Amino acid sequence: MAAPSLLAQIASGASVEAPVAVVVAHPDDETIALGSRLAALRRLKLVHLTDGSPRRLDDARRAGCADRVRYAAARRGELDRALAVLGVRAERVAYGHCDQEAIDALDAIVARLVDDLDGSDAVVTHPYEHGHPDHDTAALAVAIACRRLAPRRGRAPQRLEFASYHLRQGRAAYGLFWPDAARPESRVDLDAEALAVKRAAVACHATQQATLGLIPLTPERLRDAPDYDFAEAAPPRESLYDRLGWDMTSARWRSAAARAWASCDDAGNGSKRWQALPAAAS
Repeated sequence: MAAPSLLAQIASGASVEAPVAVVVAHPDDETIALGSRLAALRRLKLVHLTDGSPRRLDDARRAGCADRVRYAAARRGELDRALAVLGVRAERVAYGHCDQEAIDALDAIVARLVDDLDGSDAVVTHPYEHGHPDHDTAALAVAIACRRLAPRRGRAPQRLEFASYHLRQGRAAYGLFWPDAARPESRVDLDAEALAVKRAAVACHATQQATLGLIPLTPERLRDAPDYDFAEAAPPRESLYDRLGWDMTSARWRSAAARAWASCDDAGNGSKRWQALPAAAS
């Protein structure tokens, strides 16, 4: 009988000894999206692209913080407590970029990810769904980093993704993937004990309860990452974050992403070559 794939192992909750990276945009994304499975990843590298603190201080002030530095520190403390509740032991890497602006630091992010993902058999990150600009940047940066790693290692890390949120039929859809028939999802239904632990971990992210309260704790969902075309609009086509009045719009995001995606192809790491190389054995 063939050994279960890494996706199947992670979804099952079995102990995973293979090196796995989880790359998220903000401190709390890992908790709400994959909290029940993190402790089983025995060789986990947890990468945060931003400090979770936007330049605009609306969120910081609502949390009782006078500036973005204090707000970032508050979110970092919440993450420490949540991971302790979940029993997660991981190598943690924080890039510290400004919330909502990760795309502006894409070159630096990709350069670091190439090193941070080297040695991982799989990487789990956000889907490309125009739910949040930093989520989109995580998906893009991981895809480019894997392209660059493929010729170096002879194979790319397996790219997996967890469900997040996006706009669907004019309303926000939370904890769901935009459907892709070629990428069936694995659904992780939490039992009462796992649900209680995750609920306690999510509660640690006190500054984020307005958003996290919209996202179901169970089920968690995983799938193989599609081969997105980041020069085009995300599969839902509409952008949730365009409705929020932020400086970062999907049009601005795609302009930067298209240049990076084209440069990736121009550098000789085009999609045909990348797809021809096998993913890490699972």
